[in-house]
Order: sequence, then C-alpha cells, then structure tokens
Amino acid sequence: MRLLRSVLFPAFLLALAGIAAAQLTPEERAAAVIANNFEVTPNIVYGVANNYQLKLDVYRPHKAKGPIPVVLVIHGGGWINGSKEARFLEGLPYMQMGFAVVNVEYRLADVSLAPAAVEDCLCALHWVAHNAQKYKFDLSKIVTSGGSAGGHLALTTGMIPSSAGLDTECAADFNGWDATPLVQLPKVAAIVNWFGIADVADMLQGAPDTRSYAVAWLGSQPNREEIARRVSPVNYVRPGLPPIITIHGDDDKLVPHAQSVRLHQLLDKAGVRNQLLTIPGAGHGGFTDEQELKGYEAIKAFLTSVGIAPVK
Repeated sequence: MRLLRSVLFPAFLLALAGIAAAQLTPEERAAAVIANNFEVTPNIVYGVANNYQLKLDVYRPHKAKGPIPVVLVIHGGGWINGSKEARFLEGLPYMQMGFAVVNVEYRLADVSLAPAAVEDCLCALHWVAHNAQKYKFDLSKIVTSGGSAGGHLALTTGMIPSSAGLDTECAADFNGWDATPLVQLPKVAAIVNWFGIADVADMLQGAPDTRSYAVAWLGSQPNREEIARRVSPVNYVRPGLPPIITIHGDDDKLVPHAQSVRLHQLLDKAGVRNQLLTIPGAGHGGFTDEQELKGYEAIKAFLTSVGIAPVK
C-alpha cells in the first residue's frame, strides 16, 4: 500500500500541476471573451475624396441588445504615413471596457495635403451618425481617441464645429451612392488625446517648434499658415466642449509636451473638464507596460467619471 501511495501521489501532483498550467491567464481569458463576443466588419467605404476611397473598420459586440458606446480610433503617423491596420490593437482596451470601436483611415499627405485628414475624420463622425441604428451605436456616448497625429485628429474631430465648414464634403451618403442632406454633426462626448499636436501653426518653418512632418502636411500651399491655424485645436477652445483627457511624456521630441500643457491651461480657463496626465521621462509613445497601463487606467477612470464608460 505504501508503495502504491508513493507511486500515485507524485503522479497526482503532476496531474494537478498540469491542470494549473492549462488554466487561462486573465489576459488570455479577456482575449477569448473579446473573440467570442465581437464581430468585425472591415473596410467599409465611408466616403470618397479625390477619387480615393476612405475606409473604416467596425468592431462591435454582436450580442448587445441596446445602444453601445463607441470609440473612433484614429491612427497616427504625422499625417504622412500610418494605417488603421497598423494600429488596430489600440482598440482592444476599449473593446474590453465594453465599447464598440470604429477604426478610421484618412487621406495622408501623399494623397491630399491639409486639411484633408481633418475633413475625413469629421466625415467618419458623420458616418457613425448615419449608421447608428444599423450598428447600435449610442450617439450620446461617442469618444474620439488617437495618438500623435491621431491625437490631433481626435481633438479636431471632437472640437471643430460644423460652422467651421470642414465637414461640407460629408454631404453625400456613400453607402448608397446617393447624395442626401447633411445631418447635424453629432456631439462627441469625450476626447482621449495621446500626445497629440495642439498647435499646428507652431510647427511650420520659422516657428519655435518646427517639425518636418507638419511642414510636409501643409506643403507649399499659399495659405498654409491660415490652414494651420484652422486645424489647430488650441484655436477651438471654448466653453461647452466635451471632456478631454491628454496623456503625454515630458521628454517627447516629436510633439512638444508644452503644447499639451498649453492646451490644458486654455481648457481650464474656458471651464472645460479636462485632465493632463504627464508621464515623467517618457518620449513620443513607446511607453513601458507600466506607463501604458497607467494611461489606460486614467482613461477608464476619466470616462467613468463623466458617465461614458459602459457599466458591466
């Protein structure tokens, strides 16, 4: 009997160890739940400009019975490169929170110079409004989010009013290729800005913070200074804007941290609810896991505090 126990007990321990090793980690469980509950509709044409088809992807929980809060994720790349496919993982934290995600592409500088990217993202916002019923989007809980140039476009999409005239190309409903009256631009409920450009005019030739990507985006247009001011978020600060959270490293060499500080100060002065989370010593993205998690924890807390994050 003792011999039997001496043989069986180690085998039992090995079996238990095997069961424990087979258990999914919290990360693996979260990924499996997302895969089981979300469906993807890729490459939907939301507009055509300069004979260029503008596309977006939709990720949404297909079992949802009621309206779903939605995040427009906008990729970065200095308005001169990047793609929605390269940054689609940025939508995963929002999906795990319970949001639907609309992953947006836009015209880069080699297709159209500024302000094309701003116009396109506003048209993507119009598309969300046009298709809210089909995809069960909650139009009272729209969030824009992006990093770098995507952060800039998240800001402009949520801050620029229709009166600025930058959404006039959205008048046609390209789903049916039949022009329809332009619906009112839906109000964004919150903006998540990861180290985005707040003052484009401050980045042109001769300006204190000249950056080559901004110069390339504006090109040699004779009115480039006027366009730069027209697409600069700092020029749209006013009372009544949606809440804005900004995450920015204070050692960012591509987008000066000082721009986020200035934006934060202007928003405070205008009475707009906002938060600036500075990541000490961090550069232009490339955060450590701990820094990235700190950013998303702050985002979730911020969106929860303003009543936008889904209640699970």
